[in-house]
Amino acid sequence: MKYSIKKQFAMIFIGLLSVTILLCWFINSTLLGKYYIGNKEKVLKNAYVTVNRAFGAGEILTEEFDIKMQKIIEKYNISLIVLDTDSRMLITSRNDQETMSKRLWDNFFNDFESDDDRVILEKEGSYTIQRIMDPRTKTEYIEMWGVFDNGNIFLFRTALEGIRDSVAIANRFLAYIGIAAVIVSGGIILMVSRKVTEPILELAEISERMARLDFDAKYCGNSRTEIALLGHNINELSNTLEKTISELKTANNELQKDIERKNEIDEMRKEFLSNVSHELKTPIALIQGYAEGLKEEINEDAESREFYCDVIIDEAAKMNNMVKKLLTLNQLEFGSDVVTMERFDIVSLIRNYLQSAEILAKQEGIHVHFEEKTAVCVWADEFKTEEVFANYFSNAIHHAAGQKMIDVKLERRGKKVRVSVFNTGEPIPQESLGHLWEKFYKVDKARTREYGGSGVGLSIVKAIMESMNQEYGVINYDNGVEFWFELETN
Repeated sequence: MKYSIKKQFAMIFIGLLSVTILLCWFINSTLLGKYYIGNKEKVLKNAYVTVNRAFGAGEILTEEFDIKMQKIIEKYNISLIVLDTDSRMLITSRNDQETMSKRLWDNFFNDFESDDDRVILEKEGSYTIQRIMDPRTKTEYIEMWGVFDNGNIFLFRTALEGIRDSVAIANRFLAYIGIAAVIVSGGIILMVSRKVTEPILELAEISERMARLDFDAKYCGNSRTEIALLGHNINELSNTLEKTISELKTANNELQKDIERKNEIDEMRKEFLSNVSHELKTPIALIQGYAEGLKEEINEDAESREFYCDVIIDEAAKMNNMVKKLLTLNQLEFGSDVVTMERFDIVSLIRNYLQSAEILAKQEGIHVHFEEKTAVCVWADEFKTEEVFANYFSNAIHHAAGQKMIDVKLERRGKKVRVSVFNTGEPIPQESLGHLWEKFYKVDKARTREYGGSGVGLSIVKAIMESMNQEYGVINYDNGVEFWFELETN
């Protein structure tokens, strides 16, 4: 991602770390020398106070004072000399007493105003602190010289030990450590930021799928952070949106049906009465004829009477089946049956139906082929969708011929999926294709009557698919016929 939070987070952290290291380097270069000199001044003052108090308390010759002075001299690398007013040495820390004594008297009696190698740092009544370059060794020192309270004179001296070189070395070391710290910290922050941004990217993917009306993706994080709280809220939003869209699709579907229903009701009633009268006329005539024959005892043997009774029962069963289908069709066409739009797996529905119809297919010697295994979720009325498929499959069973094969397929077409049922056999005559969806229309009336068809199955399919505002149809092939219908996937 061009504007990745992970990259921005890492760059901000690395930038802050780099600025911090550069600031430390600048402060080190600018102030370390001054701090070092100030610390040396403080050390000399402490030594002055310690010796001055020892003279005042008469402890100058004690072993305890000697130990204390030795620690100060060794710890802070101080050279010192103390002389009385007769130039007799009282205390010294080094072997070159003459050099230290000469430096002490030079400070008292020489005029250093024109000396560029001498800088006064602090001057009080009894002592002076100065920064001076030794002309012989070219070594820079901090010196403190003056008079104790008892009149003895003194010189304390400590070398600056090449503070500029020390600062340069410290800065180089800081630079090396800083570069290593930036590299190591950069790697760590990239890993940490990846850990932080992974759930954010997961939420972004979930929201993108929600925008495409795919509500299967859910956030599964178990942490208690703000991101996890956002993820759980998105899950709630997803569930609410799915439920709301389902309700909206159902309401919209009902609204579309209401608009068309008013103009069709009267015509449907007339057509319904006419077709029912026509279809019931033949079975009623058969039942009446055979019933009269039984009454008049025109058949003398029991076998003939049983045949008459079987015909009456068979025709009555066909009439009962037709009436049930007509009632179902009537409810669909008049809108009495509410279509409930819901999301379900069409592959699972088809596979379950084929398992229940497996015995019927085997009895007819028909091979059923269906390979789809991946789940395909659709929006439709699940019960009515199964009824549409059942009508297609039932027709395929009754009309399968030749190789006696039924092929069920699913084909994805953009935001829709097409379900098709193909059976081998004779194609439907071209002139009959436009009438297949009409109530009581039969291409082969003799064969339809043979297996008890009512002629309203495809009319029910038509009514169901139009109630869901989806496409349906039939395709002729040289070796068979394919019936199909389409459903929305999102």
